[in-house]
Amino acid sequence: MDTETSYNKSLDYLYSFVDYSLKHSSELAKADFNLDRMFALMESLGNPQNQYPIIHVAGTKGKGSTSALCASALQAAGYKVGLYTSPHLLDYTERIQINGEPISHEQLNELVEEIKPHVAKIEMLTTFEITTALAFMAFAKYGAAAAVFEVGLGGRLDATNIVAPNVSVITSLSYDHTAVLGNTLALIAGEKAGIIKNGAPVISSSQNPEALEVLERVARLKGCKLTLIGRDIKFEFVESSLNGQKFRIQNSEFRIPLLGSHQLENAATAYAALKASGIPIADKHIQKGFAQVKWRARFEIARLAPTLIFDSAHNQDSFVKLRETLDTYFPDKKIYLIFGASEDKNIPGMFAEMKSKIQKIIITRADHPRALDAEKIKKLVDELGIESESVAPVESALKRGLALASNDGCIVLSAGSMFVTAEAMKAFREIS
Repeated sequence: MDTETSYNKSLDYLYSFVDYSLKHSSELAKADFNLDRMFALMESLGNPQNQYPIIHVAGTKGKGSTSALCASALQAAGYKVGLYTSPHLLDYTERIQINGEPISHEQLNELVEEIKPHVAKIEMLTTFEITTALAFMAFAKYGAAAAVFEVGLGGRLDATNIVAPNVSVITSLSYDHTAVLGNTLALIAGEKAGIIKNGAPVISSSQNPEALEVLERVARLKGCKLTLIGRDIKFEFVESSLNGQKFRIQNSEFRIPLLGSHQLENAATAYAALKASGIPIADKHIQKGFAQVKWRARFEIARLAPTLIFDSAHNQDSFVKLRETLDTYFPDKKIYLIFGASEDKNIPGMFAEMKSKIQKIIITRADHPRALDAEKIKKLVDELGIESESVAPVESALKRGLALASNDGCIVLSAGSMFVTAEAMKAFREIS
């Protein structure tokens, strides 16, 4: 059997289990999340997650960027580095990367065959649990000297939370997945704080006081030192352009290609995490790694004429940061917003934050079971008095936005759903 046929069979196998990322929020809220299955699976596999130091990253926003920055810096320091993130944009293997490259389809096939007899012994495993185990296995099998693991959902009961991390990292907290994590920042922070482990240092981005109180209390109970960005580690903005931005921590200056003031805080969080991890790394290597980081769909400018931007913003707080970034780099430009969303999102809140920038919303729907129908989104748009039209599939919505922008010079921006943006990115790759 050729590699690609085997790869598709591997994906069929993984998706044959319960995949909560494809479930509606009502089903997610009723899910039986616990770590017993994961501990049993890893025990059966010989606990490969204990073979390398781990940086563990939770948060509502910024955890992917922070994870990518940490991994890129460690790679620049000469370490072979594993990076586990979710969801993927274009290919499933993007979730499991070594030195900035997804594992090959052939490697995934080998890992899936290896894990099958162990999975068969444990009932009720999920797609995400098995994929997380594959990442632990991959980094051990292919000789990673360190790994960065991004939490999938929450923290306390997330499949990644079986690790004994060198450092626990919690990025910016805001309202998301409230049906599962709770409808107050204190409850959400309690779930995220579940990754704090006895004695292991904790790094936190700046937080709302309600959330910070919870993180500080849990850190005290676990005997952990908590370092807060903005209070204990201060960073200073230097300059920015469309090519990236510079900032300073103490006497070292850093450059990142990621745009937006929130990315400076993510980078400062990553810097503090690296320094607290116990993994030897010099500022010069962090500087090199930060400058080389690649993290797609984070205010990613795909082209300039007309300007096309791919972004992963999908809750109200991230739309605030997205609007602020647009105001910084394109202060006088309106946008055609290619928009779709999952059914559990605060869509009016997202639109309210972006209304001043919107020329028109092009409503579309990703090929995803949790995607909200365009008619429901259109009703919300109409209530806010924003001009819109519905165009499906996503490829057609992208072409429509680019056609409109070519006439008036507005920006085309895809945001609201990672799944919509992923489909838009794939469509642009095919038409460009």
